[in-house]
Amino acid sequence: MSTATEQTLPLHAWTASSLADAYRCRALSPVEVTQSVLDHIAQWEPQLNATYLLRPERALESARASELRWLKKSPLSALDGVPFTLKDNIATQGDRTPLGTRATDSPPAVLDAPPAARMREAGAVLISKTTMPDYGMLSSGVSSFHPLARNPWDLSKTPGGSSAGAAAAAAAGYGPLHVGTDIGGSLRLPASWCGIFSLKPSLGRIPIDPSYTGRAAGPMTRTVGDSALMMQALSWPDERDSMSLPFAAIDWSSFDTPLTQLDGVRIGLLLDAGCGLPVDPEVQFAVQRTALLLEGAGAIVTPMQPFLTRQMLDGMDHAWRMRSHMDLAALSEERRATVLPYIRAWADSAAGMSGTEVFTAMSQFHATRVATVQACNAFDYVISPTAPIVAFAAELPSPTDDPLRPLEHIAFTVPFNMSEQPAASINCGYTQSGLPIGLQIAGRRFDDLGVLQLSRAVEVLRGPQRPWPEPPRL
Repeated sequence: MSTATEQTLPLHAWTASSLADAYRCRALSPVEVTQSVLDHIAQWEPQLNATYLLRPERALESARASELRWLKKSPLSALDGVPFTLKDNIATQGDRTPLGTRATDSPPAVLDAPPAARMREAGAVLISKTTMPDYGMLSSGVSSFHPLARNPWDLSKTPGGSSAGAAAAAAAGYGPLHVGTDIGGSLRLPASWCGIFSLKPSLGRIPIDPSYTGRAAGPMTRTVGDSALMMQALSWPDERDSMSLPFAAIDWSSFDTPLTQLDGVRIGLLLDAGCGLPVDPEVQFAVQRTALLLEGAGAIVTPMQPFLTRQMLDGMDHAWRMRSHMDLAALSEERRATVLPYIRAWADSAAGMSGTEVFTAMSQFHATRVATVQACNAFDYVISPTAPIVAFAAELPSPTDDPLRPLEHIAFTVPFNMSEQPAASINCGYTQSGLPIGLQIAGRRFDDLGVLQLSRAVEVLRGPQRPWPEPPRL
């Protein structure tokens, strides 16, 4: 049930579980909640640029259909009537999927991609899609197709990326539920920089189309509980994903376990990724403080040695450069010219790579997987900074602003894409200037529920968070 505190909040700020309770007892209607979210978006959106295909009438039409189901006491699920958004690159039937770039000329999608299909089958109300950078290859909101996305905590900063609009929307209160994607940190990095929660699940836990090594879709929410609720819908298998996991009878509602269950849990503390940008002192302090909280609750926290090497990070970078170089080479000169210059420079740098160099680069995906699994074997969970830094200037495509050093900030996140392990980001503090700091929690492969449970423990132990940002007064 909704808490007394939550009942004083505007409807756009309610959790999904509280909305379902209110719908069930007819205290609220999906229509009035959807209208509240749309009104709130109207106040924020001129500054944030988080939405793509914002269509209020379609959202209200879906909300009216949900209202009738609740009145007949036949909701499709606990998500029926709850507002949600989808990232640009998750196909929705009848809509173009621009992938954040002006270079694409994709026809309208014939079918919903699996995450979109599962959420709509659950009766959730699609408010909008959300913005992303070109091809999802930046950890920022810089795009040649979408307006520049910004961070609601500080409009001069990036929300991160590539799930840029989704993270900004969650932090700004565009309803409780958002779906993003991740291949090297694109769920967790923007979650860290926007102060929200996100889970990158085990590979195949949430089917996605198209699928490829390391790619995952996942929930982005203000609370761990809302992400757990989304997993009930998102985690059903789909044959379109060749890596889709078989059905598992996971009780996602059991995410909230007593803190006494932390007693004896083995947690590795990783403060040095092994390469990439150095960890900001404020980030390190917040992560270490959380480690002490977990230790105080009975967990056994052990410092870890770094396991990612420069060869691994550079190899993955060079392999992705070649893939993007081939993608851009297939475009007409006119379309290719519309891609962000940063992306073009990054991709073109692979033009002279030999077959041997490409093979060596590709082999680093597997080397990273092996090293990550071996390093984590001694622990039930591994905690670390999500990112070594906090949100940077919104106009920069990456923290280094250097296409030849583009991945220096993903050294903590990318290993868990390659190892297929679940990994979440949860807010664990703020800088002196008020920017959020993310803690990454990684678990053993397939232990998605365990990662949610430890994330919930951190959510309880960390104490009250700062109020969510409000739209600027114009």
